[in-house]
Order: sequence, then C-alpha cells, then structure tokens
Amino acid sequence: MRETRRPGWWYPYIFVGAFAVVVAVNLSLVVLANRSFPGVTVDHPYERGLIANQALEAARRQEELGWIVETVIEPIPDGTGAVIAQTYRDRDGRPIEGLRVRVRLTRPTGPDLAREAVLNPSGPGAHAAIVPLPQAGQWDLHAEATGRGAPYQTFRRFFLP
Repeated sequence: MRETRRPGWWYPYIFVGAFAVVVAVNLSLVVLANRSFPGVTVDHPYERGLIANQALEAARRQEELGWIVETVIEPIPDGTGAVIAQTYRDRDGRPIEGLRVRVRLTRPTGPDLAREAVLNPSGPGAHAAIVPLPQAGQWDLHAEATGRGAPYQTFRRFFLP
C-alpha cells in the first residue's frame, strides 16, 4: 500500500527557501559593500584627530586672549583688487603693537586664484595693504597675526564687485 502525502506538506520548504533567498541577498550585499567601501574615510585617522584636537586647543587659547579684531575690506574702484585693513585691540581696547599679519585670499570654488599678502603696520594696532585680485566675486580672507603670544587667526568671506 502506498502512502499519500498530506496536503500542504511543502509549506515548510517555502519558509526555508524564502529565508535562503534573504540570506543569499544579504551576503551578496555585504560582500559588495566591503569591496566598494572599506569603511576608512581618511588616511591616518588618529593623527588627523590629534591635529583636530590641537586646532581646538589653539581656538580656546585664542578665545582666552580676548582680542578684538576689526576687519575692513574696501574694493578698489577700478576693480583690480581690494584694500584690506585689520585693527587689533586687547580686551581693554588698547591697540596691540608688534604683530606681523599675513593674509591668504582664496575663492570658495577652488585654490587656483589664491593670493597671499602681508599687511603693513598703518597705525596703532592697525595693519593694511592693497591686494590685487584677478576676479570679482566671493573671496575668503584667512588672516593670521603672530608676534604676541599664540597666533591669532580670523576668517571673513566678502564679495568683490
């Protein structure tokens, strides 16, 4: 006598097959993900973290100085550049003498038109220079004053018509 199977005997195999498909798809996605992106976004992350910590410490020291920096940027009327002036004062409003101020001007779109200049002393705590700029548009001014304590850095974005 032959035994007949009960109806629905294959239902458990549907579950096993569905889970096998899910596991196979997940494994293939894991393999593809590891091949295309290993998980490392920067080289030498520990060293970069130390540099970031040093930058934070420098910013804290700069804040403790309490300096007041006034930056004035005036375009030259003929459109060939700008007059850049900075005034440095301590927390009591007294001018800070003996600084050397360097500026770097870059375009936000790329470093190909970058310019550097030294601002010359132009009064008590004041420094200024005429900086030729090749194009109109947005510029980023990065200034660093050295000579009294820690270097003091400022940033300003401006538009040259």
